[in-house]
Amino acid sequence: MARAFLIQLITFTFTIILTVQSSPSTSPLLRPPHGGSRQSMLLPLFLSRPNPRRHLQRSDPQTHPNARMGLYDDLLRNGYYTTRLWIGTPPQMFALIVDTGSTVTYVPCSTCEQCGRHQDPKFEPELSSTYQPLQCNLDCNCDSEKVHCVYDRQYAEMSSSSGVLAEDVLSFGNLSDLQPQRAVFGCENQETGDLYSQRADGIMGLGRGDLSIVDQLVEKGLINDSFSLCYGGMDIGGGAMVLGGISPPIDMVFTQSDPVRSPYYNVDLKEIHVAGKPLMLNPIVFDGRHGTVLDSGTTYAYFPEPVFVAFKDAIMKELNSLQKTHGPDPNFNDICFSGAGSDVSELSKTFPVVDMVFGNGQKLSLSPENYLFRHSKVRGAYCLGIFQNGKDPTTLLGGIIVRNTLVMYDREHSKIGFWKTNCSELWERLQISGAPPQMPSAPDREPPPTIAPTQVPDHVLPGELQIKQITCDMLLNVSYPNLKPHITELAEFIAYDLRINSSQVHLMNFTPSGNDSLIRLAIFPAGSSDYFSNATANSIIAQFAEHHVQLPGTFGSYQLVGWNIEPLEKRTWWQQNYLVVFLAVVVTIIIGLSASGMWFIWRHRQQMLNAYKPVNAAVPEQELQPI
Repeated sequence: MARAFLIQLITFTFTIILTVQSSPSTSPLLRPPHGGSRQSMLLPLFLSRPNPRRHLQRSDPQTHPNARMGLYDDLLRNGYYTTRLWIGTPPQMFALIVDTGSTVTYVPCSTCEQCGRHQDPKFEPELSSTYQPLQCNLDCNCDSEKVHCVYDRQYAEMSSSSGVLAEDVLSFGNLSDLQPQRAVFGCENQETGDLYSQRADGIMGLGRGDLSIVDQLVEKGLINDSFSLCYGGMDIGGGAMVLGGISPPIDMVFTQSDPVRSPYYNVDLKEIHVAGKPLMLNPIVFDGRHGTVLDSGTTYAYFPEPVFVAFKDAIMKELNSLQKTHGPDPNFNDICFSGAGSDVSELSKTFPVVDMVFGNGQKLSLSPENYLFRHSKVRGAYCLGIFQNGKDPTTLLGGIIVRNTLVMYDREHSKIGFWKTNCSELWERLQISGAPPQMPSAPDREPPPTIAPTQVPDHVLPGELQIKQITCDMLLNVSYPNLKPHITELAEFIAYDLRINSSQVHLMNFTPSGNDSLIRLAIFPAGSSDYFSNATANSIIAQFAEHHVQLPGTFGSYQLVGWNIEPLEKRTWWQQNYLVVFLAVVVTIIIGLSASGMWFIWRHRQQMLNAYKPVNAAVPEQELQPI
């Protein structure tokens, strides 16, 4: 989810000197291809230079711990990636959008009456023994009563977040070497627009600024001044994140990132090559306004007009063998091609390699999944995930550019590194001990306050079962009258996200529940199978429980309120084999009748042959018997 501040002011007062300062945030919301509007980038206005950088001089990645965390959701299907963060004592879990353009981490507070219904329950300060709101002071904006520090964020797509700044213990998960730490975060009491309607709970700010999670941990000397993100590939989603330093792979490609040039994470892009041929552009075109910005919260890539036109023309020249087709959404003039096949690993045989050349001469090669998104309605069709950035001369590189790429934000040395890899296997490829990250769940009992919960999620099925039906009860945040006209579409959307046939999803009933609607649906195995495997059933239930099933805004947000499975009944030998026995009996009868029929035919023919005599044949005389 990409965001940008319209105008943001943070006031700092020092004796008689008043300094007005702004904090960086992100670009506006850029939504997935199946809906929404693709707005061009709008970055904030700055009234003074950004905060000076803080970092640990000449630090060694091995001298400080880091926090290894999993990434969830999918950039194109959900519009963002989330990670899991635990706040308070005992810890309360939240799904937060990782955003390199935001500087504040915030979650909805239990006192918030103007917050949407999100993935997890609101944060309850009264349940945390370590929660402490920040008292009003000279270094923060204060509420009207001059009691607490507050924050207020206004975004370009007309959404907003405001609340109280507080301090509490933050836990980073059971794979983190970094122990839980006290940090400042925002406890929301109001949100509007997309922040209100999104399923994710809030934002995890990774930008440059006093309130950024990274800056706070670096300021305390807990981690190196670096963090890394690794987004999953096309159709995979998920990924990994590291707060703190790691040893860079030997073949990692680096480019300079100048914090003075822009408050955002920028790269020194100079050229773009398509199929080995450079676009005929002046390198200065990549340095307009904010330069070339790398933003984890933006979905696609947005080029200045001359760059986009040259790129589009070069791509189309290489694709003479493919047929141009309409995009999945008639509201957009997407550039799409059909006939490429469905195997992502084979796309490089059809689509050209795109190279980004940096000022130091190093080159980042983009595979097709780094500039294409899959057409949602035409099998084997793909569309360009790079668009024109309106009239804005800024070059904006969103998450699609770095799919299956480890991106290291080395803030200490003012550079950003790129390493092509399979992000689902990042820990093994980096030779870091420990299994790939798994999402912990909320505990059934209170865990120790110093660690995040590690219990098995309550939607995991034990043992090995053969399941013939899965039943789910869902509460949709939409009124019954608004839901009823679209109820027939619901099964299709659910089936699409679960990647099963729509005939496998049956809506059993739906009833109003206040301003919401309660539905019950059943999911059956495909027609060629009698049952789901244990792993498949687990995956289906987890996708509902962890909100990986994404429904259009028509259906609002949803909550899985219950589920049930119906195991395949253990059948007797006769129940398992009755069909075989029946067929064997039928075949035996058919064979028997056929044999009998053939015997009778043969017998009849023999009798006919014996009864026939030629006309001139001698007939033996018979003795006449007396009458």
